[in-house]
Amino acid sequence: MWALVENNQVSKVYTRPKAITIGDVSYPQNIFMLWSSEELEAIGIYEVVVDNDNFKNPSYYINTNQSFDWDGSEVIASYGTATAKNLDDTTDPDTGDVTHGLKWNHNQVIINQAYGLLQPNDWYVVRETEAGTAIPADWSTFRTDVRSTAADMQSKIDACTTVDELAALYEYNDATPPVRPLGEWPTPPSS
Repeated sequence: MWALVENNQVSKVYTRPKAITIGDVSYPQNIFMLWSSEELEAIGIYEVVVDNDNFKNPSYYINTNQSFDWDGSEVIASYGTATAKNLDDTTDPDTGDVTHGLKWNHNQVIINQAYGLLQPNDWYVVRETEAGTAIPADWSTFRTDVRSTAADMQSKIDACTTVDELAALYEYNDATPPVRPLGEWPTPPSS
């Protein structure tokens, strides 16, 4: 990313190479790739330095747009203070429309993952119901473990009181093998 500095202010930002006109001179887009930084700076084009100090994971936070500032020697792109997304559902008082929060969304992912683990072997349950053939013990244990793991994961998600607590559930530690506080799904039997 580059910025055009005119009169000691950032006047334009270029997110990709493009043909530009500065004053009465037109330049082709390939100057961004072929010219040295000194040559670009001689016409007022500076490579942007990105300051991500305030940038937060967009899965959990709403980041501001970048602001671009000229400090006399470089252009710095920085973010303002990020706002945490809502953990809990909110209801519009005028319309009654519900906007689901992060907890609801994360719980839906758990429900879908559990379904994805159980659905391929549901035929064992159907076979038992229709023909009386028992579900193999290892598959019965697996199915019970999936349901209890899902319930445990959802309890951990529901217990979160901050966005950072929720995000921390998904962070793996440096153990061997790495583990995360949320837990892991059981492995299906090989039989």
